[in-house]
Amino acid sequence: MLTILTEKIGDQNAELLIGGYGSFDAFARECGRTYQKTHPNTKLIFVTPYMTPNDEKIYSYDQKALYDAIVYPPLEHVPPRFAILKRNEWMVDRADLVIAYVRHSWGGARKALDHAEKAQKEIFNLAE
Repeated sequence: MLTILTEKIGDQNAELLIGGYGSFDAFARECGRTYQKTHPNTKLIFVTPYMTPNDEKIYSYDQKALYDAIVYPPLEHVPPRFAILKRNEWMVDRADLVIAYVRHSWGGARKALDHAEKAQKEIFNLAE
């Protein structure tokens, strides 16, 4: 992943939008933190699908230490069971480049990757 970031972003200003919930998100965050050490124009942004008062309290302690910013897309009217799917679509829509790890033909990550393909984004699936 670091090689992709170096080749595609280099020293340009960049925002890495990260979901922050699964193993791949933790891997992406750590790669982003490593990349930031030599590319200080890079910002790590946690994009949350939920923003309840309890989430705000948790994020203020846990996530603020790990990310440069926390963003809540306009998902107020999205039912909670679809919030992650819609958050992922929101991230893909704003991305110039999508890096994913998708091994299955089903699930939320696959839907996000399919959305990226339809949007003709540049995609790197690390599972391939």
